[in-house]
Amino acid sequence: MHSGQTTIDYEIARRIWSARCEVQIVRYVHTMFHPDYGTLEVGCICAGYMEQDLAGARQRETSFKQRLSRRMNWPRRTWRVSHSGNEFINTRDGFNVVVFQNGEIWGARFLHKKSGYVRFSRRPYASADAAKLAAMQSSTRKQREDEPAARTRNDESAQAARS
Repeated sequence: MHSGQTTIDYEIARRIWSARCEVQIVRYVHTMFHPDYGTLEVGCICAGYMEQDLAGARQRETSFKQRLSRRMNWPRRTWRVSHSGNEFINTRDGFNVVVFQNGEIWGARFLHKKSGYVRFSRRPYASADAAKLAAMQSSTRKQREDEPAARTRNDESAQAARS
């Protein structure tokens, strides 16, 4: 085991041999970095041993797989059609996502209902599915930005309850 080892990236669908154990064919590649050993590409178990946190490596890989699954299924979800003819969806976590066509190009808008945060896609997209994926990435980014603040509020609430 190497202390100081950290995970720097994940990939999918590459068939490599783990650089640590040289036995297992790796489907989800964890790219690890250590100042003394450089960059190594390993599987989940090896990554866990290398950073001395097997549960953390498994959790990160599970989270990565879930994000991939959501990305694959997002355009296939049931989208409704608004009065103006645009496809939209309301998510369980409080987002309203609208996909619209403007001439030959597609765009998207998402609204976080709780905070009122609105964002329009900045790039033109060739299809409705491409615009849907762009909106999903923006909403996911917004959720990740909000998570540290929510965690801090929850920690403060828990400490106040214990006092």
